[in-house]
Amino acid sequence: MMKSKRLLIILSALLALTAMQSCKSYKNVPYFKNVSDSAYMYRNGIEVAAQPYKDIQIQPDDILQVTVLTLDAATTGTGTNGQMDMIQDPLSSSNPLANNANRNIAGYLVDKEGNIELPIAGKVKVGGLSTSDAKEAIRLKVLQFYKEPVVNVRLANFKVTVLGEVLKPGSYLVASEKATILDALGLAGDMTIYGKRENVMLVRRDGDKQKMIRFNLNSTDLIQSPYYYLRQGDVVYVEPGKGKAAATDASMVRTYGIIASTLSLLVIIATRVNF
Repeated sequence: MMKSKRLLIILSALLALTAMQSCKSYKNVPYFKNVSDSAYMYRNGIEVAAQPYKDIQIQPDDILQVTVLTLDAATTGTGTNGQMDMIQDPLSSSNPLANNANRNIAGYLVDKEGNIELPIAGKVKVGGLSTSDAKEAIRLKVLQFYKEPVVNVRLANFKVTVLGEVLKPGSYLVASEKATILDALGLAGDMTIYGKRENVMLVRRDGDKQKMIRFNLNSTDLIQSPYYYLRQGDVVYVEPGKGKAAATDASMVRTYGIIASTLSLLVIIATRVNF
């Protein structure tokens, strides 16, 4: 009987350990937890100063979607609607924000000198420009060939990669240039319960170097960070917390608990039979 009691004590300790290790502290789970949950907040809300957005600059190896429209159909030779699609939209998808980046992207590649080469119009310098400035540069170039052209330009390979403790890690194409780190996490299905909200890392190319920045998503200070808005090629990494390792170990502890419970039952049966 003493042996069975000892086994029962061990089993209880194992179960308690499992419960403690499998629990994740709630205090760091919510985003922006420094925002009050008072009645005033529900009625009026608050304003948080946001980091001003800076236009993305076109870089070598970027891919641009370029579309030219003109009222003179005879000039373009494209039919009665006077539209010349220099490239089809590579981001059309049921998801309006992005789709998986593991696919071929059609468009005009920006060469090492910052140029793209368009049909008829030839080379246009776009490196270092925003897409708005590139649109004007292309419009002035094609004005020589088309009557009253309307030009649209979009970055076609705005790719971000999200790794670590998220639901769907991977690389994603982003349709909107004004995307934030929250958008990136949304594309990846948000962080898992084990992701460290207070320690999310952004890796960004800065010339020949890689810059690393840490964010705390528990605080609204995130919105004021100069790195809040994403740039092409950014990598977001969500570090796993201690709860991840504990959850992995917990499954092993549960297995040991089942084994201990079985052995305890066998000892009790054997003890009573001998008695």
